[in-house]
Amino acid sequence: MFTLALSVCAQARFSYLHMKYLFFSWLAVFVGSWVVYVEYSSYTELCRGHECKNSICDKFQKGVIDGSACNSLCEKDTLYLGKCLSAKPSNQVYSGSWGDMEGIIKCQMEEDPHYDLGIELEPRKESASFNRPTKGTSMEKFKKMVYSHLKAKVGDQANLADLVTLVFGVADSNKDGQISLSEAHSAWALLQLNEFLLSIVLQDREHTPRLLGFCGDLYVMEKVPYVPLYGVSLPWMVELWIPASLRRSIDQWAAPSWPRKAKIGIGLFELVEDVFHGTFGSFLMCDVSAAGFGYTERHDIKVVDARRIVPEAAFQEAMRERRCEEDSDCMYGRDCLTSCDLTKHRCTTEVTQPNLAKVCSTLKDYLLYGAPSEIKDELEKQLYACIALKGASEQMEMEHSLILNNLKTLLWKKISHTKDS
Repeated sequence: MFTLALSVCAQARFSYLHMKYLFFSWLAVFVGSWVVYVEYSSYTELCRGHECKNSICDKFQKGVIDGSACNSLCEKDTLYLGKCLSAKPSNQVYSGSWGDMEGIIKCQMEEDPHYDLGIELEPRKESASFNRPTKGTSMEKFKKMVYSHLKAKVGDQANLADLVTLVFGVADSNKDGQISLSEAHSAWALLQLNEFLLSIVLQDREHTPRLLGFCGDLYVMEKVPYVPLYGVSLPWMVELWIPASLRRSIDQWAAPSWPRKAKIGIGLFELVEDVFHGTFGSFLMCDVSAAGFGYTERHDIKVVDARRIVPEAAFQEAMRERRCEEDSDCMYGRDCLTSCDLTKHRCTTEVTQPNLAKVCSTLKDYLLYGAPSEIKDELEKQLYACIALKGASEQMEMEHSLILNNLKTLLWKKISHTKDS
């Protein structure tokens, strides 16, 4: 009787374990299938490089657009779209190769479901149609079009004609001294994009990747070897479960040595100088996250996503038109916030934080971790003073210059004698 009871108990336990195994096996299959489905759906929505290429090449073959990359993309097949890096369906981004060069290929899809500002900083519908300038437009009239467009973007400046000259130098893709109608269509479409404009403005500086070529509003940029600025890219399923404290530890562990981090930091401070009251006006850095920057083998900083580095004049004009009920309605990107004028229910035009304060906030933990003990306290003090900068302060520009110089000097003195400098 006792043996029978044990046998029944063992069978029941085996049955329970069998059911438990089946349940968890089914659950694993279900979750795995769901993850594969979500990943596939996300990929097919985000990654539509073939559509982008077909659209661009169709317009090139019809003579609507032209550019230095058109033949390689559409006829010779030497410009190859590789791994998909897109974060939005309307902004197609791929790593790729062009002959023996590696690059990043960016293409703008025509459909853009919404705009971030009341007046668009990047009006995609006009540029995607490639219908401007119209047939019969003279070179002189096109120059006036470009001049007026740039004036609206970066403001009225004495050296605006120099910027027009730079644009025409890039637009003349075959370097014959003339701008054809198809080249003009491509140039006009590209001029609508903040990133393309910034690459022209900063083309003699080391902080933006070189523009390798374009076709319509598809363009190829120099590849930056190390992206993002700091941190490790993990699968999103891992990101869901990993604690924030552990994530920070992993990011710090994977970062370069401190002298190299200091050089990267100096480069980012120099970028702030380049875009703050630069040669062709001021630009606002409206997303200063690590994902927007990278660096080279020599640890020189590079901007890898400049879509949210916007001309201040265009930003202010757009904000004047934006209606608001509270300050949070006056946000552009991740980092450009103005205040709401409740008497007019319109956003004001001055950002609450300057570029430097945002950069210091991004670099604070990065630079303090592993900093030499003899400068750590002073570095921390300067970084917190930097983060406290306010955009509306009357003394802001003087404080801005003082803190910027202090930080660069402090870091440079510590690494100038090392091989990392």
